[in-house]
Amino acid sequence: MSVLTVTAMKTDIGKYAVLHDITFEVPEGGVFVLLGRNGAGKTTTLRSIMKLWQPTPGSVRFQGEDITGLHTADIARRGIAYVPENMGIFGRLTVEENLVLATAKGKFDPARLKNIYALFPALEKFWTKQAWSLSGGQKQMLAVARAIIEPRALILIDEPTKGLAPSIVAAMADAFREISQSATILLVEQNFHFARSIGSNMAVIEDGRVVHSGAMADFAADKALQNKLLSLSA
Repeated sequence: MSVLTVTAMKTDIGKYAVLHDITFEVPEGGVFVLLGRNGAGKTTTLRSIMKLWQPTPGSVRFQGEDITGLHTADIARRGIAYVPENMGIFGRLTVEENLVLATAKGKFDPARLKNIYALFPALEKFWTKQAWSLSGGQKQMLAVARAIIEPRALILIDEPTKGLAPSIVAAMADAFREISQSATILLVEQNFHFARSIGSNMAVIEDGRVVHSGAMADFAADKALQNKLLSLSA
């Protein structure tokens, strides 16, 4: 069963055609990774799904419902969360206040908050600290925690390991494996080692088109295909 189906999605930014014909399906559960070289259109794909950019033709279906014409807020209310590359946290608000803003009724579900503490212990430690004072890795943890503070069926995450120390990347991998047991993750990631370690399925975007998709295990085993599509040997 597919949680998300993107069909023939095209997106223009100004006078530039960025996405030409994006088509892929995200199975329910696990981590689906969008791979590709810089500038291929991965981030634009996530932003177009969330209607932060306005795609033109094509369709997006979420859990069988056509959400193509919905506004961003309505898409989020359907159960899709988005963690942008810049994390989007509020630096002058505390960790607690950042999370409160992401709740539906301004209060926490104790069980979900306990689970977030287990995934990201630093957030409990720095609960009353302003977000600007956190390290880069802690800010990324806060951004992800905000996406899961309410039940979500699908979480879109853009470049979560960028600039992070290896120990933080390893902790993030463990957290994503845990999160993907109850929600599907659609991940954009340049770190292929990280993507390979947690991904269940994948698609490669090149010049605004999906040029390959399949099981991550199969792609990880094919060095020639990796070099052809991602230039990993370079």
